[in-house]
Amino acid sequence: MPPRGCAAAGPLLLLVLLVLRACTARASEITFELPDNAKQCFYEEIAQGTKCTLEFQVITGGHYDVDCRLEDPDGIVLYKEMKKQYDSFTFTASRNGTYKFCFSNEFSTFTHKTVYFDFQVGEDPPLFPSENRVTALTQMESACVSIHEALKSVIDYQTHFRLREAQGRSRAEDLNTRVAYWSIGEAIILLVVSIGQVFLLKSFFSDKRTTTTRVGS
Repeated sequence: MPPRGCAAAGPLLLLVLLVLRACTARASEITFELPDNAKQCFYEEIAQGTKCTLEFQVITGGHYDVDCRLEDPDGIVLYKEMKKQYDSFTFTASRNGTYKFCFSNEFSTFTHKTVYFDFQVGEDPPLFPSENRVTALTQMESACVSIHEALKSVIDYQTHFRLREAQGRSRAEDLNTRVAYWSIGEAIILLVVSIGQVFLLKSFFSDKRTTTTRVGS
């Protein structure tokens, strides 16, 4: 009979491995700066028949939009959108090779963007080897699979809310800057108007002295 400590540590160790497995999913998540009149491309080697998902969102900059284009190894356009704030596209690789996806801010003349994208290649391997078999999973294995799926959903929600928080903070800072400039402008206008009124009132009450010139005969 195994000791109680080992029996209690078994499910805990399994849960820790489950968390690590959920955190090491096959995906590329990058946040980068995209200057104005610029274009940034990324490349990924994908095997035929692999299911992939590209998801992106503009966090800061201008109207929060960007052009996105996805091409296969033959240069055939699989996805193309203009001035999108966020979007998601899923496809299955038709052949082996290097796939290219680009983000373009060439339509913008003076505003740079901050872009986040998540490119998932393939699907997660089964948590247990018996998942691909006809045999039914045990109660512990079924519970672990459910927790694994729930953890992946939690990670997706956390990423989504972090992006929304960053976008909201950027808009708040931009609004704060505009309000500050507007307040400074109002203060300058008020100062100029006040000085003008003072000089105007002073001209009303000042004595106008006339000079008389005598012409001798």
